[in-house]
Amino acid sequence: MSTPDRREAVAIGEKAPLDSPVSSYNEWDPLEEVIVGIVDDASFPTWHMSLPSVLPEGQVETFRSQAGRPFPPHQVEAARRELEEFVRILEGEGVTVRRPEPIAQRQVYSTLDWASTGLYAAMPRDALLVVGTEIIECPMAWRSRYYESLAYRPLLKEYFQGGAKWSAGPKPELTDEQFDQTWTDPGEDDPPRLVVTEFEPTFDAADFTRCGRDIIAQRSNVTNEFGIEWLRRQLGDEYRVHVLEFKDSHPMHIDATLVPMAPGKLLIHPERVPEVPELFKSWDVMTAPTPVIPDGHPLYMTSKWLNMNILMLDHERVVVERQDEPMIEAVRKFGFTPIPCDFRNFNSFGGSFHCATLDVRRRGTLESYF
Repeated sequence: MSTPDRREAVAIGEKAPLDSPVSSYNEWDPLEEVIVGIVDDASFPTWHMSLPSVLPEGQVETFRSQAGRPFPPHQVEAARRELEEFVRILEGEGVTVRRPEPIAQRQVYSTLDWASTGLYAAMPRDALLVVGTEIIECPMAWRSRYYESLAYRPLLKEYFQGGAKWSAGPKPELTDEQFDQTWTDPGEDDPPRLVVTEFEPTFDAADFTRCGRDIIAQRSNVTNEFGIEWLRRQLGDEYRVHVLEFKDSHPMHIDATLVPMAPGKLLIHPERVPEVPELFKSWDVMTAPTPVIPDGHPLYMTSKWLNMNILMLDHERVVVERQDEPMIEAVRKFGFTPIPCDFRNFNSFGGSFHCATLDVRRRGTLESYF
């Protein structure tokens, strides 16, 4: 019996394969479509004991006293203008840019066990993970980010209807059992003490970086072993998930610690990565220059090492903060073409170019680089 061709299969009621609008296997193939976040209604979240594990020391009391209130409007507006500049630059480089829908961040929502307000929809890299043609909603550990992915739902439905695979991690309960109620700050020179327990799987997408068949992961104050194992099984045997440990007493998100820039090219944090991981021993390695963000510049949820949070447009072009001249010069010497963009006001909210984006489609295929 002959096998029906594609037209015959469609004729007898079978759906023809769809080309997925979502396709991204690494951090460097030519970028074709990207989601850029928004800062609309950005607000200090309802206070929770998981926050001090990652907040800068000087911001803990700010978050406690300002819980549920909007971030300073002038800072939000300054960040919004920088995002618009970023979008113009990306579009000028030939990239299609999509944006999430604003959702109310100061509206109280609740589960059976707790109530909270939101944070923002500024960092799609945290909430969503693209691996190949699959886009995954992450089971995030902060109660203030429980419904954050709703801002991206119109896009997710569109991508699914276009042929992408859309999945979601187990929706976490985020009860007190998920958090170490005895957590204390370990200090900069001590081993990390993570505030999340192994009660249920949680992870942020930004604790993973993609190198084709190899996914690099870290445990952090939002990502536990349970969550990493869930992702490993979800992706299947086609991918290898490697869990690395770094010298970071307050880990949260890998993209200001270890940044693959192109095949064989790696950017590392000079203190958090005292020794190049075995997996990358054959790669050329650049140590990130010391950040130049002034001490007086407000950074609510991050250190100054956001200078590492760059976005690769392809194997050569890289978006870098315009005022960070040491990083601009460093990536140029490393063989890349820097594209400067003002982003320091956006940095205040806890991310930079990589955090503020989700690369939906890059022109490339699944390959091995190790």
